[in-house]
Amino acid sequence: MSELSNSRNSATNDRRAAIIAAAADLFFEHGYSATSVDAVIARVGGSKRNVYQEFGSKEGLFAAIVTEIADSALGGLNIDDTESRDLGEILRSFGCKLLQVYMSPALIGVLRIVMAEAPRFPELARAVYERGPGRSSDCLVKVLENARSRGEVRITDCQLAAENFMGMLRDNFHMQVALGLKASPSETEIAARVASVVDSFLYGICVR
Repeated sequence: MSELSNSRNSATNDRRAAIIAAAADLFFEHGYSATSVDAVIARVGGSKRNVYQEFGSKEGLFAAIVTEIADSALGGLNIDDTESRDLGEILRSFGCKLLQVYMSPALIGVLRIVMAEAPRFPELARAVYERGPGRSSDCLVKVLENARSRGEVRITDCQLAAENFMGMLRDNFHMQVALGLKASPSETEIAARVASVVDSFLYGICVR
């Protein structure tokens, strides 16, 4: 009986994943408003009943896509081993990880749709922010506070400093990719940009 139950759960999970993947592709291709549940069914098979039973509505399906992609992409944005590593090394490692996530096609697709639909889904927009930039900023604040307590940096407002650092990383670079003006950067391009940002953030650009 247990094996039968596990098999059914596995099939249900696979079906859910297939619906989310098909709907995500359509939302990314055509936008939220132009994508119908019928179009999702036409691509993945099954019936409307399956979708409504699982997600409740088109809005529920959209929310599931955004939540799953955001959690999957952003869940690993933690900063480990801050005591034994140089601050510059920590910032470079975190910066590369952050940009790789932010430049991923899946997250770019989510951000495009959420920005367009934010007035309709304000809570969803807030959730994406808190899972992404908000969580990343909180991690970085702790690193900067620890560095300040050890006398490594002179920072009055660690929250503001963390937001400045993240803003320097994304800047026009992220906007160009989100607007489709540039392709997603390679790891080499990301590493070079992060190194430049970390150098400016830690040491400034004025000759001393």
